Amino acid sequence: MELEKLKSLLGIEDESKDVTLEFIISDAEETIKNYCNLEEVPEGLLNTSYRMAMDLYRNENVGHEESAIGSVSSISEGDTSTSFRQYADDNFKDTILKNYTKTLNRYRKVVF
Repeated sequence: MELEKLKSLLGIEDESKDVTLEFIISDAEETIKNYCNLEEVPEGLLNTSYRMAMDLYRNENVGHEESAIGSVSSISEGDTSTSFRQYADDNFKDTILKNYTKTLNRYRKVVF
């Protein structure tokens, strides 16, 4: 995957997020290689890897100290209770993999 292409797909024009995007590219490629038991990401999964990287960037809040917890969703006064909206699933990587398993299964090698 190419950094410049991912930046273009995400609409990022400056270089301030390059390190974060390089990590996301590496993470998406690693996820594909581990799931499919491959040494390299095949040409046929290139667009899938870009889609996975875009989803990871948008949902995991990588590069920020704050967690992906959103704004307050409810407050109770008796015995004090506060709830926050959760923007990203705690197991988002597992969730994102499920979105692409049909495509990835075509390239998956069985390992004994």
